Amino acid sequence: MIREATVNDAERTAEIEVISSRYAYMGVVSDECLFKDLTVESRIPVYQRWISEKRFALYVYEDSDTGEIKGMMGIGRCEDEDMTNAFELHFIYLDPDYVRMGIGTEMLKFFENEGKEQGFTEFVIWVLEENEMGRRFYEKNNYHLDGKDKIFKRWNKREIRYVKN
Repeated sequence: MIREATVNDAERTAEIEVISSRYAYMGVVSDECLFKDLTVESRIPVYQRWISEKRFALYVYEDSDTGEIKGMMGIGRCEDEDMTNAFELHFIYLDPDYVRMGIGTEMLKFFENEGKEQGFTEFVIWVLEENEMGRRFYEKNNYHLDGKDKIFKRWNKREIRYVKN
């Protein structure tokens, strides 16, 4: 089940971001960034703030049987100047124990449906260029590169933009 996150979910969402980033970006992002700078303790207040301020909609994927949160995502209006009527998947993270079980696909479809319900017809996802696993996932779901890129400042890595119409 996908539901809106509450402040009580901040610790688990922070944990998922950290373990998912370490899983997906090992060898792409420096160990110092992944293991020293990126910690659950440092991310909990970020998620508490994002959830309480509603900077964008934060959702969790919660197992209906166990209540365990297995993934999370942040979605909302795209902030890119050239995409004024687009909906953006700002981030999506899955606990690595649950990768390739259909959860990511379910979350991506939820994101697209939310955007459509709000009247958006274009969808945007920024991906680290070296994130081959993520890129294959988005391409499999009919997203394509549009030639735009930028630097993800936190890790000083190039991001590329995927879109779907």
